[in-house]
Amino acid sequence: MREWFASAKRNPNARITGVVYLFYFLTAISGALLAGRPRLSLTVNLISTALYVALTILIYYLFKPVDKIVSMLAALFSLAGCTITALAFVDRAPSHINPLMFFGPFCLLTGYLIFRSTFIPHILAGLMTLAGLGWLIFLTPLANYLAVYLKVVGFVAELSLMLWLIIKGVNVHRWREQARLAERA
Repeated sequence: MREWFASAKRNPNARITGVVYLFYFLTAISGALLAGRPRLSLTVNLISTALYVALTILIYYLFKPVDKIVSMLAALFSLAGCTITALAFVDRAPSHINPLMFFGPFCLLTGYLIFRSTFIPHILAGLMTLAGLGWLIFLTPLANYLAVYLKVVGFVAELSLMLWLIIKGVNVHRWREQARLAERA
């Protein structure tokens, strides 16, 4: 395990990140479809949350060369959202805290990091930023009118990033160049 994290520090591992994203999507959708089977649903949903924790760590390392502090802040928001989500699955989450309070900023910060990066297309930054704004709007009364559209935007944004990471990966040369510049700073 230690070797895997050491490798993540030296390598963008974009395709691995994309595959973990895919497994997250598959388990999250399966968990929703299994809502009628509480024990199985709980297990699958906890697995999907664990996958999102792993995804968060991989995204942190992927964007650390862009801005270490912003990448860490994004990771902390995501981990807080994952914690609230996991607690909600076992009926221990405070009822007044919605995980989207954390996933919205996570998506916004990820959009910012993509925009500042030199190794992923900026169109994905725009999509992730829209997703982050959408998750935050979900916390307002406007969500009653826009829920379907906000979910579609969030799904399309994260699906697009996931597919890009699996199919294209990142420009490794530019990623390493940005990592070298970050180490010097």
